[in-house]
Order: sequence, then structure tokens, then C-alpha cells
Amino acid sequence: MIPENKDSRFCVMVPTYNHASTLGQVVSEVLQHGYDVMVVDDGSTDSTQQVLRKLEEEFSLGGATLYVVSYPENRGKGYALRLSIRKLSQLGYRYGISMDADGQHSVKDILLFVECIEQYPNALIIGSREVKHGNMPKKNRFANRFSNFWFALQTGRSLPDTQSGFRLYPLEIISKMRFLTTRYEWELEVLVRAAWAQVPLVSIPISVYYPPETERVSHFRPGVDFFRISVLNTFFCVCAFFYFYPLSLIRYFSVKLTK
Repeated sequence: MIPENKDSRFCVMVPTYNHASTLGQVVSEVLQHGYDVMVVDDGSTDSTQQVLRKLEEEFSLGGATLYVVSYPENRGKGYALRLSIRKLSQLGYRYGISMDADGQHSVKDILLFVECIEQYPNALIIGSREVKHGNMPKKNRFANRFSNFWFALQTGRSLPDTQSGFRLYPLEIISKMRFLTTRYEWELEVLVRAAWAQVPLVSIPISVYYPPETERVSHFRPGVDFFRISVLNTFFCVCAFFYFYPLSLIRYFSVKLTK
């Protein structure tokens, strides 16, 4: 029997890399709530494949659908999300809701995105951790503020949490965009490109769980990944001042002249 909150417009995207200890519970809860799930195993080297096989056995006759995509080489979270968006768009879904595989996000909050999209049907919706919680680790808080600053500079718009991985993507719009990046920095790139394309960006408050530091599994590499993000920010700043802002002025005065 399909649960009452089953909605075939939505599919939850869970990119994973060596999160075998938490992946099973995350995916199982989403499926039990009636939402379809696409898991992209981004070259995991732990027991992720065994976890996925067990999930496929448990939910083979369930109301919700589990899609599994795997490849042997780690290519980055951005690559996994881009692949999910492309495949789900081809399958006919309208919206993809991304969740992290580490258990930080609450499955119950998926309903907040479903409700919000009714009001903003073409929006990219970002779950904001800052709005409701002050327990974000200091290094995460600094990185988020740093990212928020550059996003505002590049787009002229502000968001409270540009690094949140809990989002809803309008698949038809995002699948047609072209991107440069494939790793953590992609989540910033997609926001900037969406803002430039005048896609509505909406933030909603979400809950978040931060496990004790000794239990956290993070694949963010401070040196390499920070360098990648810095290069991307530099590129976008140049594009903003020589393309986006001049184009915005032209659009503004064009509208004024036609009135």
C-alpha cells in the first residue's frame, strides 16, 4: 500500500561516499515516509554496496521506489547531484530533494519543501540551518558566512545558508544549465547560476542534527576544496562585474523605457 503522502512529482536524492554507517537508516526512513529515492554511490570503498543491496531487498515490494546508481571512482558530490538531476528529469520527476547521507537532516522536514513548492512552483528551495539552530560548529558557521558573503557580492541577493545540502531543485530548469564544477563547490555554483538566471531562491527553516565530533564523517578537504571554492568565487566575481551587473542594468532601463 502506498502511503498517503506519496507524491510522484518528487524524488529524494542522496549522494553518498563512505557513509555506510548512516546511509541505511537515512534511506530507509525516506522510503518509509513514501518518497522515492535515488542513491548515487560516488565510488565508496566501505560497505556501502552491501547496505544498498539490503535496502533493495527490503523495499523491493514497497510503495516507494529506490533507484541505485554506482560507479567505481569518486567524482565528487557535485557530480553525483548533477547525475541525479539529469536522470530524474529523464524519468519524468519535476523536483529533486537533496539530502546528505550522514543523518544530519530530518526526513520529516521533506514535507516543508513539498508545502513550500506549492507556493513557489519554479523555485530552488534551500533549507536554512541558521534560522532555527545555534549549535552549528564554529568552523561550519565561519565557512557558511564566508560563502554567504561571496554569494551576495556575486548576485546582489542574500541567503542565510548557502552551504546547506538540504534543498529542492526544479529539475527541468536545473537540468538545462551548464556547470563547471563537480565537487563541494557545485552547491555554490548552482545557486549563483540560478540567481543569474532569475530562478526564485527561497529559504525555509529546517532542523539539523550535529553528532559528536568523534562520530562525524566529513570528506571536505580544507586545503584542496577551499582552493577550488576560492577559484570559483574569483571567476564568478569577474563574471558578475563584467556581465551580470551590466546586463541587469540594461534589463532595468529596458523595462523603464517600455513603461
